[in-house]
Order: sequence, then C-alpha cells, then structure tokens
Amino acid sequence: MVVLSIAAIVLAGGVGMMIYSSDERELSDVSSGIELLAKKARTMAILQQTPYALEFRDGVVKLLPLANAGMDETRLTSGRQVGGEVDDESAGVVDSYHLSGDVGMFVRRWNSDAWLTTRNKSIHIWRFDPNGISEPLGVRLTLNDSWSEDTYHPLTATIRDRQFEMR
Repeated sequence: MVVLSIAAIVLAGGVGMMIYSSDERELSDVSSGIELLAKKARTMAILQQTPYALEFRDGVVKLLPLANAGMDETRLTSGRQVGGEVDDESAGVVDSYHLSGDVGMFVRRWNSDAWLTTRNKSIHIWRFDPNGISEPLGVRLTLNDSWSEDTYHPLTATIRDRQFEMR
C-alpha cells in the first residue's frame, strides 16, 4: 500500500509538470516565431533599403513592406480574393506566423505602460527602417493562466528582456 501511495504521488507530480511545460513550450514557440520574423524584417529593410513592418492582427503576425501594412485586407487593389480572404502573397506579405486559437497577444508601444489588444480587428504596426533601427516594442502572450512578456531591442530586433509566469 505504501509503495502504491508513493507511486501515485510521483505520477501526479509528473502529470503536473507535463501540463506546466506544455504551456511554457507553446508560449516559447510563439515568442521564437515572432522574434524570427522581427530579425527577418530588420534584415530585409537593411538589404533592400525599404522600410518593412510586422503587422499584429488577431491570431497572426505578418511581415510585409511598410507601404502595405495596416491596410484593410478587403480593400487591397492588388490582392486576390481566395475563399473570402485576401491572398497573402498578392497582398505583399513576405512571411507570417499564425497563433493557435488559445494564445492571446498584446502589444506595448515605446514609452507606454498600456498593453494594447490585437482582438476586435485591432492592427498594430512595428516599423523597421533601412538604417536598422526599430521601435523598442513589447509583446505579451497569454495562454490559460500563463503569460510571457518580451521586450525587443531597437537595434537588433532580438528579445532584450523576457519575463514569464507559468501556472
């Protein structure tokens, strides 16, 4: 009986750790995907001497030329309609990262403490200039009761500071 009790306690702890690491892994994957897009946007802006942007929308982060960022997708004149949505390639989207439906995303602009939502058709643009400088943006990701906050460096487009809490 004692051996079974000990085994049950160890098994319960192992299941709890798997759930914890599952949230942590998913938030870390999304964070890495956004960081990769930021580095790519910075590199493209420098190499092509054209401003690029990351566009934060509900459930997706898109990399595209700044001239196309923030446009209403249904009004893009060059965009082809595919099943009610604009084809990303014809809309100028270079790359994108789609979040799972459970992950929430918020953006904090430079010199602000407010986290702005990407829900309800809100669009936030993160600009990358040809000189390699970008706004020091913050991104908060939420999943269930867990969260992760990344602050990006304006010169390298890499994560400068990361805070998280996994529950």
